[in-house]
Amino acid sequence: MLDHLKVFCIVAFSSLMGLGTAHGAPSVGQKAPDFSLTDTAGKTVRLSDYKGRHVVLEWNNPGCPYVRRHYDSANMQTLQKEVTGKNVVWLAINSTADSHPDYLTAAQLGRWMVQQKAAPTASLMDEDGKVGHSYGARTTPHMYLVDPEGVLIYAGGIDNQPSARGAEQKSATNYVRQGVNEALVGKGLSKPVTAPYGCSVKYKSGSPA
Repeated sequence: MLDHLKVFCIVAFSSLMGLGTAHGAPSVGQKAPDFSLTDTAGKTVRLSDYKGRHVVLEWNNPGCPYVRRHYDSANMQTLQKEVTGKNVVWLAINSTADSHPDYLTAAQLGRWMVQQKAAPTASLMDEDGKVGHSYGARTTPHMYLVDPEGVLIYAGGIDNQPSARGAEQKSATNYVRQGVNEALVGKGLSKPVTAPYGCSVKYKSGSPA
């Protein structure tokens, strides 16, 4: 009974925050949508390939100053290496439409990731925005955590410092790190839903917002 009440409260909170509700997107406590995308090397990657492991999803756009804040300071790369070292999967997803000035081809995005010494499990292309819309991803970065059963257990910002400046980073509470560490020891997340911040996802014109 208590577990059902906890899930109900999390879903209700997600709805109040306006997160995970757009276009049928899941709320925390619900099943994460499966997807199939191509990575920057041309390999097909499915979320369901990683059933049995925790998965971090990172919405990414190198043209966004908020994204650059986390990469230029090596904050994102450090976190990627830290959590993948704990057998957690990290999938960076780029939903920028190919008509937008921020768009990078798969090869360009792959080179940028290498230049940044990034360490996601895979960097994925979502030019039509279908996967982004299925999750209700609104910003870059917008972060999610999926548990080994495929349930969404975190949605929101990477931390509590909604700024494009790196100076505040040292004092930030990193919600992704905190959530991963809690999940790996079997604890319920203390912050399952937070407000995402950053640039708007540059979806294809005419697609749902």
